[in-house]
Amino acid sequence: REDATRAANLIAEMVDAEKLPVFLKSGAAIPEYTDPDYLALNRMLLKVQESFDDLTYLYIYQIREDGCYTIFDSDPLFQKKGVIGKREEFDTSFEPYLPKLFAGEPIEPIELESRYGYFVTAYVPVYDNSGQCLAYVGADFSIMKWSEFALHYVLNIVLFFSGFFVLVLGFGLWASGYYLVFPIDSMAKCTEDFVQQGVEDQDVLDENVRRLRKLDIRTGDEVEKLYQSICEMASGMAEQMRSIRHLANETNQMQSGLIITMADLVENRDANTGAHIQKTAAYVKIIVDGLQKKGYYAEKLTPKFIADVVTSAPLHDVGKINIPDAVLNKAGRLTDEEFEIMRSHTTAGKLIMEQAISTVNGESYLKEARNMAAYHHERYDGKGYPEKLHGQVIPLSARIMAVADVFDALTSERVYKPAFPMEKAMEMIEEGAGTQFDPKCVEVFKDALPEVRLVLKKFQDQ
Repeated sequence: REDATRAANLIAEMVDAEKLPVFLKSGAAIPEYTDPDYLALNRMLLKVQESFDDLTYLYIYQIREDGCYTIFDSDPLFQKKGVIGKREEFDTSFEPYLPKLFAGEPIEPIELESRYGYFVTAYVPVYDNSGQCLAYVGADFSIMKWSEFALHYVLNIVLFFSGFFVLVLGFGLWASGYYLVFPIDSMAKCTEDFVQQGVEDQDVLDENVRRLRKLDIRTGDEVEKLYQSICEMASGMAEQMRSIRHLANETNQMQSGLIITMADLVENRDANTGAHIQKTAAYVKIIVDGLQKKGYYAEKLTPKFIADVVTSAPLHDVGKINIPDAVLNKAGRLTDEEFEIMRSHTTAGKLIMEQAISTVNGESYLKEARNMAAYHHERYDGKGYPEKLHGQVIPLSARIMAVADVFDALTSERVYKPAFPMEKAMEMIEEGAGTQFDPKCVEVFKDALPEVRLVLKKFQDQ
């Protein structure tokens, strides 16, 4: 960062700010760079670039509302073919910094990964005598070299200490003979079990700790100290994992409670949908399990994806919070205008979820909630809404929810229709396979009829 800033500052101080607009204005007339002043500037800047080992790209841009206008660029392609004044679109990485760039203010160095590589980029403004920003000097420093250096350094350290450990261990075994072999082998076997069996199962982890304690090594030397240290470390790890699991369970419960609360806020406004979120969530779980058993979409159906879809399924109709009560609870047939208002719950749900996602760092289960809220009314043949997506372009979670949502609507009583029998509803779902629904989702849903019947019975009895 310091090198990038220093290089950009050096260029900003060296260039004649008053000439930059002149170069830019006359650029179209000098494609071969015949202007002596520009050629001198070009040579000077290329020399400066050579003096910095990791300075990959050096350039001078004039920043305007419609893009970056090139005054100088050290890229060999520009040096060979470029014409001064060429306009470049803003890289999406710079969008947060555009207000400052338009205002001619300095910005902090930026780390970014682009199609050209992984860089630290510094932008320094060039001011004229009146203090007006005429251009920006940009310096791109590649940090791939330093990443490789760190990797090789760590590898060398690991290799060095591994070799040192083997040497000491070999000498100790040679010196002490049989009395070290058994305890060390025993500890090695226990620690190997820790590594191979991992920490996913708390019972297995506790059993490994008990097995390690049962060794009860008493050599009265460093081996015993090592054994005690390993025992303490293993016990500490087991307790730490127990605490982490406890906190994770509490977090999941709080998260699930929040989701159900949000979904209930919406469902309680809709007099037409009794227990809709509970039933659709149950159907979603049935379909996901069926797809997994049959090996469909195996690359997509990871444990995290399954957990995210099942957890966030109740939020698929969250956009209905924006629908007026007069439309949401209308007993009769909706007018075309009212139907358009009702359809808007998909885009409203997408917006609500995206606003929630923007407040969460990293991967979030809400991404699948957004997909289901936005696209569960899309059709497999592309005739749905709001974006008329088709086939597997529709997110898998939304294709799953589409089947669950329509089936529940068919088998539930509404003020404008009676509930269809389960067999009739399933027949209508089958008729929509390949047109309205993903055929694979319909297939596994049909195969799980006994489970579907249990869900229906459970909520009919309540």
